[in-house]
Amino acid sequence: MQMILHPPWPHLLVAALYSGLAGHFWRSRWRGALLDQPIRGLAIWERAVLLFALVLHGLTVAAELFPQNGTSMRFGFSVALSMMTWLAVALYWIESFYARMEGLQMLGLPLAALCGLLPWLVPGQHEIPNADSPFFRMHFLMAMFAYSLFTLAALHAILMAVTEQHLHRGRLTPLFAGLPPLLTMEALLFRLISIAFVLLTMTLLSGSLFSEQIFGKPLPINHKTVFAVISWLIFGALLAGRHRYGWRGRMALRWTLTGFGVLLLAYVGSRFVLEVILGRPL
Repeated sequence: MQMILHPPWPHLLVAALYSGLAGHFWRSRWRGALLDQPIRGLAIWERAVLLFALVLHGLTVAAELFPQNGTSMRFGFSVALSMMTWLAVALYWIESFYARMEGLQMLGLPLAALCGLLPWLVPGQHEIPNADSPFFRMHFLMAMFAYSLFTLAALHAILMAVTEQHLHRGRLTPLFAGLPPLLTMEALLFRLISIAFVLLTMTLLSGSLFSEQIFGKPLPINHKTVFAVISWLIFGALLAGRHRYGWRGRMALRWTLTGFGVLLLAYVGSRFVLEVILGRPL
């Protein structure tokens, strides 16, 4: 298995920026008596530093995906996780202009710091055949956006679950009190899931068409396909249950996290087993 090695400093800088921001938010929003202070949104300099981290993270992902000036494309589970978290944090950055989701900082930024290091720590990417096809690249981008939206939805669901627990205990700190009402957060959660579900549906359809074009057969029956279809069924059932029976609260959160866990196994889990445990590039 051929590995393309890159200097470690961009990955280390990305992880340092995300970790530094997470530490800053912990000290200024989450720790001790600071919880008694009025909650505030992102300051201009915080947005700027986060945007700089996102730009640098995006450049490292691009360097891993296209190590030879775009003439070939390499991909693996570590780059998949790095790209998913990059897109999820970028979507959070955009979302923060419209909704105050302070808790996502402490959930997403440490995860992004870890995943930003993964392509350097586990550089086992393999070359993807037919990656120069515009059709394939469209399929790839839709899949990554679907994964990223579901990642953001899962983080959102965890934040909702923690907030709900604090409400039941009657110990709602100013941090959680500064979040939108649970019904508003729930509406945003289902909006994320609905968009991601459409993208996942298009990913499965385009994947089937792409496979037919290149290999002369529809989607192969393998772990990736099976887990992706199961996840699609779970999220489809969740959206149908929401529309028909008004599913909400803990039931919606459980279905969201279950569907995300299955989707994570579809590519990232199978690639981890093949690349890291079994040492196989394909």
